[in-house]
Amino acid sequence: MILETQRLILREMEQADFDDLAQMLQDPEVMYAYEHDFSDADVQEWLDRQRMRYQRYGFGLWAMILKETGEMIGQAGLTMQPHRGSEVLEIGYLLKKRFWHHGYAREAAEGCRQYAFETLKAPKVHSVIKADNYASQRVAASIGMRREDEFIARYYNGDMLHYLYSMENRTGGEDQ
Repeated sequence: MILETQRLILREMEQADFDDLAQMLQDPEVMYAYEHDFSDADVQEWLDRQRMRYQRYGFGLWAMILKETGEMIGQAGLTMQPHRGSEVLEIGYLLKKRFWHHGYAREAAEGCRQYAFETLKAPKVHSVIKADNYASQRVAASIGMRREDEFIARYYNGDMLHYLYSMENRTGGEDQ
């Protein structure tokens, strides 16, 4: 286990999580921001990339487990993402559609923010969010992030407008 929140456990993904991961990555409604249909090979590549991130950085996107049932309901975690010629520490989250609108993304993002600031001692965290992904923008804002930049990012189907949300690690007793 990497971290625990009131209702969730975040842990490293393993090969046995392939089917749960595929349920998310192969759902066009969940993955609309990527504008790409994910094959089984794409899902395996995504899983392998997370496992490589665990080895390289000590973090990545983790399996989001609902404590009450033990089910993997999504993924959330920290990744290094390109932004204007450098890399930023990003909080990312993605849930199976039937778990949308229950506050799980916010709860996981808050846990990841706390982990980044308290465990990793990161000076700042970010979220890279597609301009029309209003739900993710609301999650980022709800944990204290503010829109800092807008830029074009290239994904599977071309260039897309994105916003960079960010938050600094404030010390000295302020609410983090």
